[in-house]
Amino acid sequence: MTSKAMQQQMGVDEPDSGVLLDDMVLPSGSGLLMRELMNPRVEAEIGFRLGRDLQGPNVDAPAARHALSEVFLALEVIDTRFTENWRIGLANSIADNASCARVVTGAMVPIDPGWVLGAEELVVSVDGVAVARGEGRAVLGDPFKALIWLARRLSGLGVGLKAGDLVLAGAVHASLPLEAGTEVQVTSVILPAVTLRVG
Repeated sequence: MTSKAMQQQMGVDEPDSGVLLDDMVLPSGSGLLMRELMNPRVEAEIGFRLGRDLQGPNVDAPAARHALSEVFLALEVIDTRFTENWRIGLANSIADNASCARVVTGAMVPIDPGWVLGAEELVVSVDGVAVARGEGRAVLGDPFKALIWLARRLSGLGVGLKAGDLVLAGAVHASLPLEAGTEVQVTSVILPAVTLRVG
């Protein structure tokens, strides 16, 4: 919920976050069965893996960058039990773990200090046809800002991010319906592609 496109689609006016559990995370090339889900949609994101703990109410950009180890592309599959039109509102989003169902991760690569992830364009294709695109800056102006926002939010709850944690910055476009019998892929210029097969 860190991009305007997703906030508008879901009827919320502020960011939200959920928790990634081990059994939600799949490697690129994985298959997913529609019968395991209710009303799934998919979105492309930039993700981070932390190499150091990151916590505290005053986390800033230098601290966030220092904590990062690797960056990767991801396809997040969202799902919800609350509605079929995806106008779920903030309270239901919080109750539903930000609607997170699965995350398909690409190869994780060491982050280059010279990369401008805000300018990185992600292109989503379904069966080889481009259907959505968006730049990293769609997420709070810079995907690093999502990491800072999350660290500060968690600090208010008395917890923080730990080395090894995966953090998804947020969708760079409005989510797309997930359909059986398709292959979804996200690509960008500097990061390895991610593919999901839907059965």
